Amino acid sequence: MSTSTTAPATRTWSNWAGNQHSRMQRVATPSSPQEVAETVRDAAARGLTVKPVGSGHSFTAAAVTDGVQIRLGNLARLRGADHATGLVTAEAGMPLWRLNELLAEQGLALTNMGDIQAQTVSGAIGTGTHGTGRASASIAAQVAGLEVVLADGSIVACSAQSHPDLFEAARISVGTIGVITAVTFRTEPGFLLEAHEEPLRLDEVLERFDELRTQNDHFEFFWFPHTPMTATKRNNRTEGPARPLSRRREWLEDELLSNKLFTGVCRVGRAAPRAIPAINKISSRALSARTYVDRSDRVFTTTRTFKFLEMEYALPVEAAVPALREVERMIVRENLRISIPIEVRCAPSDDLWLSTAHGRDTAYVAFHMFQGMDQTRYFDQAEEIMLAHGGRPHWGKLHTREHDYLAEAYPRFADFLAVREKTDPDRVFANNYTRRIFGA
Repeated sequence: MSTSTTAPATRTWSNWAGNQHSRMQRVATPSSPQEVAETVRDAAARGLTVKPVGSGHSFTAAAVTDGVQIRLGNLARLRGADHATGLVTAEAGMPLWRLNELLAEQGLALTNMGDIQAQTVSGAIGTGTHGTGRASASIAAQVAGLEVVLADGSIVACSAQSHPDLFEAARISVGTIGVITAVTFRTEPGFLLEAHEEPLRLDEVLERFDELRTQNDHFEFFWFPHTPMTATKRNNRTEGPARPLSRRREWLEDELLSNKLFTGVCRVGRAAPRAIPAINKISSRALSARTYVDRSDRVFTTTRTFKFLEMEYALPVEAAVPALREVERMIVRENLRISIPIEVRCAPSDDLWLSTAHGRDTAYVAFHMFQGMDQTRYFDQAEEIMLAHGGRPHWGKLHTREHDYLAEAYPRFADFLAVREKTDPDRVFANNYTRRIFGA
């Protein structure tokens, strides 16, 4: 087929973090929805499974396959932007950073973003990528329409008005409903955010948690284990004028200190874990306050060049403080050495079928382990605490949950499975990970 290549060098793949790997029978690099459909029909006829892949930023095996992998890099065009409605359609393989640049050129912006923008638009929505926000968080919640190639090779446009069940299931589906080839976003006129970042003691942040999350448009914090300190970030809309960080300060603080120097510090901790508490104390003391005003996507997102593994759980917002207190005690009790801060964000309740914030105001707690260090005991112990508080795992980050737990956690889980059964009865888009979480 013209859309595939079978050279051995192209038939291996690993994700960004390096913890997931594939060796495929075929690789397709389609440039149109029709070529995607041709690839899917051909694979199904041969009894092969199909998995699309974008930037590989999922820590799970969501994109792993030994069948046909569809790489979406050639499907990355902007199809249209309507200023009257704010609707913007981008092809599935477009990276979020490129979408943000194109939106800015049009004087438009997404309402909210996660904290990185390396993912493709389809990968970001498919795993439920979110930011932090008092009134908005999930990228998938900003989706107004999808173009999807189903298991029979049909190309279907869906929205809340057209094929609504398919639309609801496909918005967050971990690639199991079909191959998304285009995404239509609801956008708004571009806006500025004022970012106020400052170190605060953990006790103060937890005591003021409800105030901080409800009185700011966007609030998040990072707690440095083994220390009493956090780095907090409050982003609020402003009329301006823009006051971005100087290039020199941005390079010094965000590139040199937060990436290059932090990578070196983590490597020291990996070689000498006993030094991690002392290193964290030094790192937390080095924090300083800063305030700046910039284009929204530049404030929402950061660049991270160091690699790690991550687990994140969504909790009912009222459980965040007691759960974090338990994590704090657990790290001491288990004598763990944790070099990367724990990240806490917030989201309002929504009604997306598989959104981690479905039906409840939510706090996200994310745990990280630097590349090359064993995360097992830390993640296992933290996960037990998250589960005790009704946690829902992020679909694209490490966790141990399976079908039965998830079916209880999501009120519309059975509805999602019914759409999956109807659209992909032969499980063309399945792999071991999706069988674990959605059933065989």
